[in-house]
Amino acid sequence: MSNTIAFAGRYLRSVPLSIAFAAIIVVTALVTGTFFGEASADTQAYWSAGVITVVEMGRWYTIFTALFIPWDPFQLIGCVLAALVLMGVAERILGRRRLIPVFFATGIVGVGLGVLVQWIGSLAGEWWADGTSADLTMDPLTPIVGSLLVASAFMGPLWRRRVRLVTFGLLIMFALYDGDTSTVYRLIAAIAGVVIGHFLSARRHRIVLLRSSFGEVRVLIAAIVLITAIGPLISLLNPDGSGAFGLAGSFYGDIFPSAADIDDFCSTATTGVCDDMQRLAALGGVGPVVQTFVPLALLLVSAWGLRKGRRFALWLGIVTNLALIALAFVFLGLVVSLAAGVASADDSATELQPVDVGEYIVWGGSTVAVPLAVAILLFVTRKRFQIRAPREAFIRFLVVVVGALAILSIVNVGVGAVTLDSYSPPGTTIVELVFDLPRRFLPVTLVGVTGDVVVPAAGVALFVFQWIGPVFWLIFTIASFQLLTSTEHAVKVGDHQRIRALLRRGGGGTLGWMTTWPGNVYWFNEAGDAAVAYRVINGVAITMSDPVCREGDDEATVRAFAAFCDAHSWTPVFYSVHENVVPVFDAMGWQRMSVGEETLMHPQSLEMTGKSWQNVRSALNRGVREGMTTLWTTYDELPRTMIAQINAISEAWVSEKELPEMGFTLGALEEIKDPDVKLMLALDAQGRIAAVTSWLPMYRDGVPVGYTLDFMRRADESMSGTMEYLIASAALHMKDEGVEVLSLSGAPLAAAPVASGEPEPEPTVMTGLLEFLAKTLEPAYGFSSLFKFKAKFNPTYSSIYMAYPDPLALPTIGGAIGRAYLPSMSPKEAVSLVRTLVR
Repeated sequence: MSNTIAFAGRYLRSVPLSIAFAAIIVVTALVTGTFFGEASADTQAYWSAGVITVVEMGRWYTIFTALFIPWDPFQLIGCVLAALVLMGVAERILGRRRLIPVFFATGIVGVGLGVLVQWIGSLAGEWWADGTSADLTMDPLTPIVGSLLVASAFMGPLWRRRVRLVTFGLLIMFALYDGDTSTVYRLIAAIAGVVIGHFLSARRHRIVLLRSSFGEVRVLIAAIVLITAIGPLISLLNPDGSGAFGLAGSFYGDIFPSAADIDDFCSTATTGVCDDMQRLAALGGVGPVVQTFVPLALLLVSAWGLRKGRRFALWLGIVTNLALIALAFVFLGLVVSLAAGVASADDSATELQPVDVGEYIVWGGSTVAVPLAVAILLFVTRKRFQIRAPREAFIRFLVVVVGALAILSIVNVGVGAVTLDSYSPPGTTIVELVFDLPRRFLPVTLVGVTGDVVVPAAGVALFVFQWIGPVFWLIFTIASFQLLTSTEHAVKVGDHQRIRALLRRGGGGTLGWMTTWPGNVYWFNEAGDAAVAYRVINGVAITMSDPVCREGDDEATVRAFAAFCDAHSWTPVFYSVHENVVPVFDAMGWQRMSVGEETLMHPQSLEMTGKSWQNVRSALNRGVREGMTTLWTTYDELPRTMIAQINAISEAWVSEKELPEMGFTLGALEEIKDPDVKLMLALDAQGRIAAVTSWLPMYRDGVPVGYTLDFMRRADESMSGTMEYLIASAALHMKDEGVEVLSLSGAPLAAAPVASGEPEPEPTVMTGLLEFLAKTLEPAYGFSSLFKFKAKFNPTYSSIYMAYPDPLALPTIGGAIGRAYLPSMSPKEAVSLVRTLVR
């Protein structure tokens, strides 16, 4: 908590202009009264910008004052937050001297050019400008957006692309589907910001077209689908908006006329049009209203799957958009027929006005052209979406969907057969119910103009009639989501032998043998001489150890694996990598952080002399006095009696803990059964096992040159200091064997002690988080205690790192690593863990 407060303090001290602007708009809101409610007529006349105030009243200064006064309390809150965050980011990147002119330039251009465009358009009779020329605007967000877009030119490629994508996506969506003047002014300011930023940055003499990775292209396409899906909701929430795509909102919500509306309408409309309205009204109800949002739900699922690169999401998006085109033709046909009916009933309105025709062309074109363009885009970029679900998952999806369709259809027909007399029109037969069945699963806008509709009277039949469609599409949506999350991760035949062969040749570092553990799958390069072990959790591909490759091939291996993950829409995370690989990630522009310290000993130079070794020597001497011996062996070489003792010691250790046993980089009983893994046993005077340790090999050209400590268990009745005795004995044995490196393994969340005279590193939010986690988990797992225990052996320290490409993915990465360490935590164990942490 203190670190978070310290970071917030440092951040706020670095953005004084942003804080000052936030304070200014609070003051102007108090002075003008917008702090308590919407701007009054006098405030609008004197301080807001628009064609009326700037052009007709000649109050040109309002182009400036509109940048400092919020319209109402809601905008005030949003602008204060935007000033502190978005403008703060721009201030930190641009600096104070550049921020001030950039702020005014983009704000004045956005409002001033926007007013000019509106005025010229209204004179020309352009429908949007003419419809909004009376609107007035006060919007401090306009210069904030412009400043952020200028600052984006100074960001790295990843953040520059993301900031611009998100900002322009939101602005264009609101401009098209709502069309209010404030959004258009912000859009102009954002465009001005990009132009100004281009000339201010080092890239002013050249236009750089950034090549996007598969993942970034997928983000862009998914964002387009998301915008076209959510956009109609904006026009639905604001039916009086002036957006070009405003008619799209008419497809959703309660489109059913009331009885009074039908009576009024039918008194003047033609018989055919009146019949259409009555058929539509007969389909009203909560269920049919819910069903109008089915295309929206499917497009949201499609956008999510497209972000993951899923093939099913591609075709779901294409089919849904084509269905929207059909819906648009039917709906627009209904609108035109209604308009024609009204016109024929009113001699004074025998034809539509030219402006009305223009609006119908624009609105009608948007409801057809937009989904058609999205469908074409998805089809053209289909090669970017190649990830297919496993065959079993697709079969399960078909069974669920077809089964749900069949069951719901049977229920509808069965209930209808029992209550057949309640249906309208009278005389409805079961055959007609069966033929009418497909329309229960279509959007009601289509149903209402596709012939006679059979509708039951109120009761169970009407409930079933109205809800089987929404229930089916709910099941379909959930099943689609499950299908999109299904991924096949299986170790291929021969992969275990291949990874072991590469490890024996050399590579992978001191933690490399952990890649052979269950739970990992393997990627091999095209030549087959490099590999990476990983596991995919929540879309995060977590690797284990350094890349398994020849010296000097680290960069090529990392880049190839990252491209492999990108093609599968996974976030690659290299976990527990060493300092020698860090330059590769720095060159790629990735982020990295220390996730622990590895403690190393060097047996060939080992001399247990001096005061610092006193505790270890005491344990060695005591063990000798009590008749303890050691055995360097493998699990397969042990007699059954010793195997039973090891199992008993391990089970006793586990049973004493209410907490779940951790995995991932922490081996358990199964991992010691590997024939390449060595065991060092401590035997008491009676030959019973007092303690057991396992040692993972590290090879070079087929010869073991190092070992890494993994499994550690001690019998309850063994002497104090047994583990020190055993590790020291192992180190001395390795010295005799010519072993170069002995690793006591990594200590998660630990930090090496700072040498005397060296300054403490400046804390960051992430280091503060790691420190908090280390303190919190200490009562449960004793990471710090284990780290201090290993310090008895006077090791050298080597930081182990986690490298990742996207800092925004850190929450997901953290959750995935947590599941990797605790993959099978039961509810009881979770409660025990929480209880331990809060003690």
